[in-house]
This record gives sequence, structure tokens and C-alpha cells, in this order.
Amino acid sequence: MLTYPHIDPVALQLGPIAVHWYGLTYLAAFGLFLFLGTRRLRHPPFSRLTGEQAWTRKDVEDILFLGVVGVVVGGRLGYCLFYKPGYYLSHPLEIFAVWQGGMAFHGGLLGVICAMLWFAHSRRRSWLQVADFVAPCVPTGLAAGRIGNFINGELWGRFSSPDLPWGMVFPQSGSMLPRHPSQIYQFLLEGLLLFVLLWLYARKEHRQGQVAAAFLFGYGLLRFIAEYFREPDDYLGLLSMGLSMGQWLCLPMMAAGVAMWVWAGRQPQRSIA
Repeated sequence: MLTYPHIDPVALQLGPIAVHWYGLTYLAAFGLFLFLGTRRLRHPPFSRLTGEQAWTRKDVEDILFLGVVGVVVGGRLGYCLFYKPGYYLSHPLEIFAVWQGGMAFHGGLLGVICAMLWFAHSRRRSWLQVADFVAPCVPTGLAAGRIGNFINGELWGRFSSPDLPWGMVFPQSGSMLPRHPSQIYQFLLEGLLLFVLLWLYARKEHRQGQVAAAFLFGYGLLRFIAEYFREPDDYLGLLSMGLSMGQWLCLPMMAAGVAMWVWAGRQPQRSIA
């Protein structure tokens, strides 16, 4: 049985300025996206596109900027609407208090979708092409975020068996019983495993939209599994059928991924990597 090591959330203190580890994980996520995005430019069919349809590093930088805005705005609004709608309807100004924490992946995903729609419209490109380009570059950012959750000692797991070798006590949870380090589970599943599978899948020829569809289904499935080990939010608990809010949000995501993959497969052949 392990004990959470009480990592200082502040990585560097420069006078009155505190640099938090969580902020650094966001920077790492954005840096990884830029690195992987430039590698995607070498993959067919993006490497074969010419003229106005050709992708450049500037496009990667622009979609990253729009994605950051989508993640922050969508993630914050998603948290307020999905998890604490009553509270934020009564305290609307606190929606802007992002320093108090509270972000939701599913809201951030909707924000990124809006960002991709804007980017596709402004570049006169197919939204599905943009989604297929972006999808394989996302899981490493999710992995970085889960490392930030672990460093902050938040989003811990449900109680585990005392015999579990990696069961971990999180004193900040108010209990000295061992729990699943669910942040690490999510790092491995939604981050590393999803990245490897999706990156390899995206290197092959597929119908336009199927790479993005694979991301939707893959993330939804892996997050659904990980939620069985993650402690539900105390103000929500488990909902109907014993599922958490995160699991209920994953169900339409998986359904959308399957429907999108089948629909894309029935469209005229347009390879997109």
C-alpha cells in the first residue's frame, strides 16, 4: 500500500509569481500537439495536398490557438452546465472564476469541435478533414492533464482492496484507506494507449471522418472503463443504473463515434489518412 507523496502544486516561485505544475502540464499538452501536428503534415493524404488545400505549419499553429480557446471556454462551461448547473445559475459571475478550478473534458471537446468548425470554414476545408487531422494529436494532451491531476492530488479513485500493491492512500480525501490511483489509470488508458492505437490507425488509408470517429469511440470506451475506478463527484455520486456522470456523458460519445464511422464508410471514397 502506497501513500500519496504530497507533491507541491507550485513548481517554481518567482517572487509573487507562482508557476504551477498543472499549468506546465497544459503547456506540455500544447507543445506535444504542435510537435505531432507537424508530423501529421508528412502523412498521406496531407502530404499530397497542393494549392489552397495544402496544410502548413501555420495551419497547425492556428488550429492549436483556436483549440486552446475551445478547451478553456468549453471545458469551463461544460463543468458549470454538466456538473453544477444549479449553483452556477445562482452564482453566474463565478463561471469566470477559473482560478478556483472546475473543467470538464466533454465540454472541452464541444469547444474544440466549435473551434474546428470555425477553422474549416475560414480555410474552406471539410470539417471532417480537419477533425481527422486533429484527432491523433489529442490523446497525449489528455495524458499530460492526468499527470497534472495526480500532482494536484485530485480526482482520486474509489476504494481498492488492501492487497492491491499499487493501492494508494490519499489523505486529502478524508480517508486513510487505500484507493485506486485512477489518475494514472486514465493517463495510461485515455492517454498513452489511445494515442498509440489512434496514431497507428491514422497512418493507414481510411474514409474521411473515420479517424475522428475512432477517437470518439475509443476515448468514450476507455473513459467509461476508467470511471469504474474513479471516485464519483461527492455532490453527484452515482446516477441511475449505478453509472457516474462521466460514464453517462461517454455513452452518446461512443454512439456518435460508431454512427460517424459507419456513415463515413458509406460515402464516396476520399482518403484522409
